Amino acid sequence: MRRLLLVSNSTLHGGGYLDHCEQQLRDFLGSAVSRVLFIPYALQDHDAYTTAARTKFQSLGYEIDGIHKAEDPVEAVKNAQGIFIGGGNTFRLLKMLYDKRLVAEIRKRVLEDGIPYIGSSAGTNVATVSINTTNDMPIVYPPSLNALDLVPFNINPHYLDTDLNSKHMGETRQQRIVQYHEEPNTPPVLALREGCMLLVEGDKATLLGCTKARLFLRSKEPTEHDVGTDFSFLLAHE
Repeated sequence: MRRLLLVSNSTLHGGGYLDHCEQQLRDFLGSAVSRVLFIPYALQDHDAYTTAARTKFQSLGYEIDGIHKAEDPVEAVKNAQGIFIGGGNTFRLLKMLYDKRLVAEIRKRVLEDGIPYIGSSAGTNVATVSINTTNDMPIVYPPSLNALDLVPFNINPHYLDTDLNSKHMGETRQQRIVQYHEEPNTPPVLALREGCMLLVEGDKATLLGCTKARLFLRSKEPTEHDVGTDFSFLLAHE
């Protein structure tokens, strides 16, 4: 049974790193997991990023192992009790996952072995069908935009509502997602505002956190959804 906690953002205004989802992390990992494999590839300084993740997870009662210290990253994934992929640049992250030959192995461990997967921001993006709906710049080029495909839809983290008082003339986030859906055969896009997250347990998906989400379906008007919304129907797109 797949178990995913897909967080929009790692830091919420007014709080520290992962403070806003502490309880959800504890509930998600429970007592069956003692160590989590952290994948810091979305940022350049792997050591500093892993230290930040380790400090937070130790405060919650869990140890962190940085995959960048492993002699064989594939073996590290094979032996992991759980996986956490943090935020940063989604293109850099996905390229590293391909370069290290981790895409298929992570997918196997999560979908077949059922180990828990936590993603925040870019780590949430790569858990979906593709990274086509990331907010990031393509600072490097992965061999494909296809991602881990742990869920059969896309997510847009850090979703920003249109500011009706803004004089900025560029596309809004909503317009960019609608443009994505102008292409054929594009999956749904769940837009997660900062402060919310999606919990996936088997064939059930539930919105958690403190803010609403917006759902975009191709050729339909976007809809607003409160915390507690059952998004299990999105998993039926497989």
